[in-house]
Amino acid sequence: MIGCIIGEVFALEAPTVLLNVNGVGYEIDTPLSTFCQLQKGQKVTLWTHLVVREDAQQLYGFSDAQEKTIFRTLLKVNGVGPKMALGILSTLSVELLIHTIEHDDINTLIKVPGVGKKTAERLMIELRDRFKALAHSTGSTTNAAAAQIQFMTNSPVAEAEAALQSLGYKPAEAQKAVAAVKADYTESADIIRAALKSMMK
Repeated sequence: MIGCIIGEVFALEAPTVLLNVNGVGYEIDTPLSTFCQLQKGQKVTLWTHLVVREDAQQLYGFSDAQEKTIFRTLLKVNGVGPKMALGILSTLSVELLIHTIEHDDINTLIKVPGVGKKTAERLMIELRDRFKALAHSTGSTTNAAAAQIQFMTNSPVAEAEAALQSLGYKPAEAQKAVAAVKADYTESADIIRAALKSMMK
């Protein structure tokens, strides 16, 4: 098992980072909470989880060990795969996710792309006890989506739309959300944060 990878960010295309490790490029899918902290040329450590299937092997990377633990915990829930788990962690911070589960806040969960009412109810039931131990271990953190990011394209609007679509939002939904907030921001990360906030209302 590959527990973590240390390397230099070679390319970024949401939600995937191409990490150069001694001349070998690793494609790693990340939640936006991690992706938005990365910049080309930056040396980083990503905590990784490897999913092996008959037709593919996929690495998933996270900025810290706790987020990786939450990802693995989500995968244990019936009906939750890597894509949905990434979507949950991209939309909700670890702290907000734990708070949501603790307070049976289904309305917040169903706003995550791909999470319907039945899945949200299952998440509540299966995660409640597992998250109790984590509830008091998470300190306050800044919203990672507010961090500066550098994508491969030059258009902040296009970058924001692509990032939202990578979460599972339909192109029309992403375009509408970005259009509603783009006039107030110039950086991609700020547009993404504002668009996500508006869609969670």
